[in-house]
Amino acid sequence: MENLTAKSFELRKEVLDMIYRGKCGHIGGDFSVIDILVTLYYKQMNISPKLVNDPDRDRFILSKGHSVEALYAVLADRGFFPKEDLLTYSKYQSKYIGHPNNKVNGIEMNTGSLGHGLSVAVGMALAGKMDKASYRVYAVMGDGELAEGSVWEGVMAGGHYRLDHLCAVVDRNRLQISGSTQEVMSQDSLDERWASFGWNVLHAAGNDIESLDMAFDRAKTVKGKPTVIIADTIKGCGVSFMENSVSWHHKVLSEEEYQKAAVELKERRRASYE
Repeated sequence: MENLTAKSFELRKEVLDMIYRGKCGHIGGDFSVIDILVTLYYKQMNISPKLVNDPDRDRFILSKGHSVEALYAVLADRGFFPKEDLLTYSKYQSKYIGHPNNKVNGIEMNTGSLGHGLSVAVGMALAGKMDKASYRVYAVMGDGELAEGSVWEGVMAGGHYRLDHLCAVVDRNRLQISGSTQEVMSQDSLDERWASFGWNVLHAAGNDIESLDMAFDRAKTVKGKPTVIIADTIKGCGVSFMENSVSWHHKVLSEEEYQKAAVELKERRRASYE
């Protein structure tokens, strides 16, 4: 777990570089979600570059598609495409654009229009159930995204069809582009809301890989209902001046900010081994 924690800070630095070079990106959400992605891609999911066309591969959808830089960093590190490709992020005619693009190896679905990812994941899981397939389906959403009504249509369908090989994750960093989720659209009753649609509800410390790993393991044991993991995260996690700051939902770094963030991430990576 120490190695994966160190990996998460190494990949945060990749994200930092990508956004600094590209002069755009949703770094706050990238840093809150990246531990979830590391846990899934390095520990939990049956997926690799060799399995992208395997019908039994696990499926992953990043419904909060504006945090694509974190996903690109993970996919590149896992070998789905050369790391050098990240140098083209946000450049003219690059396929590495600011939201997931299924022209990129390893990406199942174009996302970015919030509220759609879970419903597609439900469809994938339902197809797997009909085919008696062994794969699992994962969808990661932002908590601000839960204000979209289509999310709850997907929740209702997932519970109705008892899709126990479906696992949703809510990146619960409590901030969105226009303020806190409490101010914009309060959602303190998440447990009750999901449970009322027939879902198993788990919690995890969303920036702690061991806690996430345990929650994903527990989700795999649940039969007869889908699982949602409410992952309590920190927006901007890993860089002190970004943490819990709505201003870092989307922001271009200055040279001074970039250098300061790079130093902090290096120190956090080193500390993860101690």
